Amino acid sequence: MSEHQPENLPATSAAGDAQTPAAEVVDQRQGMFGVRGTGDTSGFGGLRRQVALPGGTPKPYGSWFDGATDRLEVLTNPGGDGPGAIEKVVVDRNELTLHVARERLVEVAKHLRDDEGLRFEFCSGVSGVHYPNETGRELHAVYHLLSMTHNRRIRVEVSCPDADPHIPSVVSVYPANDWHERETWDFFGIIFDGHPALTRIQMPDDWPGHPQRKDYPLGGIDVEYKGAVIPPPDTRRSYN
Repeated sequence: MSEHQPENLPATSAAGDAQTPAAEVVDQRQGMFGVRGTGDTSGFGGLRRQVALPGGTPKPYGSWFDGATDRLEVLTNPGGDGPGAIEKVVVDRNELTLHVARERLVEVAKHLRDDEGLRFEFCSGVSGVHYPNETGRELHAVYHLLSMTHNRRIRVEVSCPDADPHIPSVVSVYPANDWHERETWDFFGIIFDGHPALTRIQMPDDWPGHPQRKDYPLGGIDVEYKGAVIPPPDTRRSYN
């Protein structure tokens, strides 16, 4: 195996199939894009599907996943008698995701970066996700980390409610996350407490709302193209 290739993937079960977490259904979506209350111009208005997230994975996880999670659990809960920082571990599609309590995020990030057995030195950014029907966990922030020392990748996910959209900033740990957190605030409205200058980065400063949220209204701004005017989606022809 080349030194640039990742380590062995998680072991399969006795039946020969990789462990698959039970799905957690968070929404029932109608149409291609989940549009409600407006004309569906996609032609998929009759489509019905579930929005499901992978559930927690039981141990053993396989490969290096067990050692990394065990080490992080020891670092964040040394006595083993208190609530840990890791709320859920998900192994899905041979990828490891740690769901972390938001108040412990900065602590977890420091351990992931600094511990010799972990050494996730690089964070490639944070992405926002909005699940409007996941009550109490509507907003998610997802961090993608890389260990150049061990050639490993890991995902850290934190959630917060719409009513309290605050998550600690990790810029003090991963400075390159500065603009990524600004973009996530701009588009999803997640407030990163402790960020040095949390301002919009792509939308104008006086822009109302956060355009990538699922509850953000479509259209509303006429677009001119070679003399023609393209109306907002809710005024176009419906194919239902």
